[in-house]
Formats: sequence, structure tokens, C-alpha cells
Amino acid sequence: MPEPTGVIHDIGYQRYTGPRLGRRQVFGALYGHGLRTAFGLGRSAKAKIFPWLVMGIVLVVAAGLTAVRTQTGQVVMTYAQFADAMSWLVIFFVAVVGPELVSRDLHSGVLPLYFSRPLPRSDYALAKLGALVTALWLLLGAPQLVMFLGAAFTTKDGLHGVWTELGDLLPGLLYAALWAVVFASVALLIASFTGKRAFAAGGIVAVFLMTAPIVGILSIMPSRTVNELAMLGSPTALVHAVGQYTLGDLLVPGGQGTDYQFGGFGPVYVAAAVLLVAGCVTLLLLRYRKVAAR
Repeated sequence: MPEPTGVIHDIGYQRYTGPRLGRRQVFGALYGHGLRTAFGLGRSAKAKIFPWLVMGIVLVVAAGLTAVRTQTGQVVMTYAQFADAMSWLVIFFVAVVGPELVSRDLHSGVLPLYFSRPLPRSDYALAKLGALVTALWLLLGAPQLVMFLGAAFTTKDGLHGVWTELGDLLPGLLYAALWAVVFASVALLIASFTGKRAFAAGGIVAVFLMTAPIVGILSIMPSRTVNELAMLGSPTALVHAVGQYTLGDLLVPGGQGTDYQFGGFGPVYVAAAVLLVAGCVTLLLLRYRKVAAR
């Protein structure tokens, strides 16, 4: 009987003996990585240009508003109005960042690695969504904090003035959160359907910008009811309507300057915003259930 000639070589592989982290830590790591990706952190200098350019623009605008208020004592723009004024930048921000978060993974085919245990497929989608919501909220909320600090340190009413200013800031931050949740939900759902980042970005911009004319058309229809419900035709207008209904004078001082009147349909707009977000999140989870099953 011939003697065996095979040889087993020890090439240094060892069993992992460190701590085995669970689902919560994996979710946190994925969320943190997504948030860093949104601002280009840990990536090339090219990846940092756009997000920090947008962040720089909103911070410069906030600093300018703060300087004008400091010199004149006049409130040029409330915190909620600032979020409204910067909404056009939010559209382009989600159009670039959304595909970076999900389309790249679809294109490179790494999803089977993410969906291996202990990370359920729903956690992947929710972690990415949470990262995008946080990034958008920081984009609109950080400049508001700059405005608040400028107002708080220059107020002539002492602690009472700071407290009053804080009362104006909190609704502005909540309004920024509304922008973030609605825009992130819609944008990430669209981006999840293609691995081509250019196609995903184009689709996101199209949904937010091309629905705006629908609102304009509905607002000039003969029916008053249709006019008052016109802002349901666009995610951007929907957020505006919810803001006007819930914030009132903080968004539109004196009730002037509104482009569209929603009459008594304020609760309908709030319900529509909730249903829009819930629907997008549900479809996003179903989308990744289908992707994982392939």
C-alpha cells in the first residue's frame, strides 16, 4: 500500500476568538457608515466636494442672516422659514447622497454579504434610511443652531430672551425633521430600484421637480376644493402645507405670502404626509425583501 504523499501546510489561519457582536452593533455600524458616506467622510476628496459645498452654502446663508440681525435687530428669516428657503438644496443633496447609500451596493453586488446573519434585510434598509434622515436634518438644523447662537448672545432681554429664542428654534428643528423624513423616504425608495447612480439621481430630481407643475395646475382649477387640495400633488408642496398648518406665524408671519390656501384641509395634509412616509418605508422594506430573495 503506497504511503500518503499529501502534506498539510500551516499557513497561519486562526479561529476568531474575539467578541461576537450582535444585531444592534451591526445596525449601528451600518448606520454610522451611511452617515459618514453622506458627507464623504473616510472617502476621497472628490466625494467630499458636493456635500460640504452644500453644507457651506447653508452655513454661509445662516451666518449672513445672523450678522444682519445682529446689526439691525430685525429678524430677516425665522428658523422655519430658513428650512423652507433651503429646500431646493435638499432636493439636490438627496439626489446625490441617496444613490451613494444604496445604488452603489446594488451595482457592486455586495448585498448578499450584508444580508448574512445577524443582519436582517429590513435592518439594512432602515439603517440607510436613518443615515439619510440624519444627514438631511443636520443639513437644515446645524445652520439654525448657528442662527440661534448668534441671537442668544446678542439678545437684550437676558435669560428671558434666550428662552424665547429657544422656543422659536425648536419648531424650526422639528420642521427640518419633517423635511428630512419625507425627502429621505421618497429619495431612498427611488434609488433602491437601480444600481445606476445617474439614473437614480435623475429619478429623484424628476419626482421632486416635475411634480411642482401639477400643484400649479390644480391651484387654478375652477373648483375651490381642488385648489385647496392642490398641494397634495407634490412632496415639496405637501411639506410646505404641513408646515403652514402646524407652525402658523412661525412660518408665515401674519398669514401673508402663501402661494396656496388649503382651507380646512390641514389635517388631511398631515395625514397625507404620514401616509406618504409610511408607504415609502413599507415599499422600501418590500423592495429589499425581493432583492435578498434573488
